[in-house]
Amino acid sequence: MDLSKDPREPDPRAALADLLAFYAEAGVDAALGDAPVDRFAESAAERSAPRAAPRPDAAAPGAALPVAASPGTAAARREIARAPAPSPGAPSPGAPPPPDRAAADAREAAASAPDLDALRALMEGFDGCALKLTASRLVFGDGNPRARLMLVGEAPGRDEDIEGKPFVGRSGKLLDRMLAAIGIDRTSAYIANVIPWHPPGNRTPTPQETAICLPFIRRQIELVNPDVLVCLGNPSTQTLLGSKDGITKARGRWMEYDTGTRRIAALATFHPAYLLRTPLGKRMVWRDLLAIERKLAETKPEAG
Repeated sequence: MDLSKDPREPDPRAALADLLAFYAEAGVDAALGDAPVDRFAESAAERSAPRAAPRPDAAAPGAALPVAASPGTAAARREIARAPAPSPGAPSPGAPPPPDRAAADAREAAASAPDLDALRALMEGFDGCALKLTASRLVFGDGNPRARLMLVGEAPGRDEDIEGKPFVGRSGKLLDRMLAAIGIDRTSAYIANVIPWHPPGNRTPTPQETAICLPFIRRQIELVNPDVLVCLGNPSTQTLLGSKDGITKARGRWMEYDTGTRRIAALATFHPAYLLRTPLGKRMVWRDLLAIERKLAETKPEAG
């Protein structure tokens, strides 16, 4: 036992663990600089710095404004009258448009994309979703755009935000192993997300954010035109397949996804992130993978 340490002193390691837990719960998932900044020292330096002498033209407290600047003068009233009045409800410069208008803009942009490259370029230039302001980059899709199998998750995580590809973190590595179990890799599958921008702190996307991004993933599915669509997790299943059931009840049951020109066989299964937390679910996902393998064999186009 270390008698030299006062047991009443707090353990710095426990304090550091508590601080890191607070940051994680607050949504802090990346450092903005390589070195920490001591804001307390900056504040102390500012307080101890000599105050600058007031400018000769600075107005003293309680003094009247100069005539040219006084809002009651005729000149000031004329200046105000000439200034353009902001339209009611107009967004501030740089802010995304209202959700309903943003969703309409997304539908129009997505419908105009003739191929995946054009769709990606349109999404890169789309400013209607606020998630774009906090994400590092667009996470569009990965794999073979001519694949017969397409998998769609909910939203990219921190690793995906860094690399710009869906499913590259721990969940992605597990997904790769799941697909390899039925002889599929990223050269024979296409992977995307309903939301193409990383939500800060890995929070759940809002219904408005999902509605704004929905036209893009719908168009992405139309352009890939797979034979089998797999929804990974409950948000993807409910958004794309319109299921009202939870993922435990919805998974393993074949449904249809209507692109407007054809109906695609669709299956819901657990998200790999769920399997990392609940390994017992892997047995049910294995049955889903075998069902996907059989469906691909059934729908395989005839040679010739």
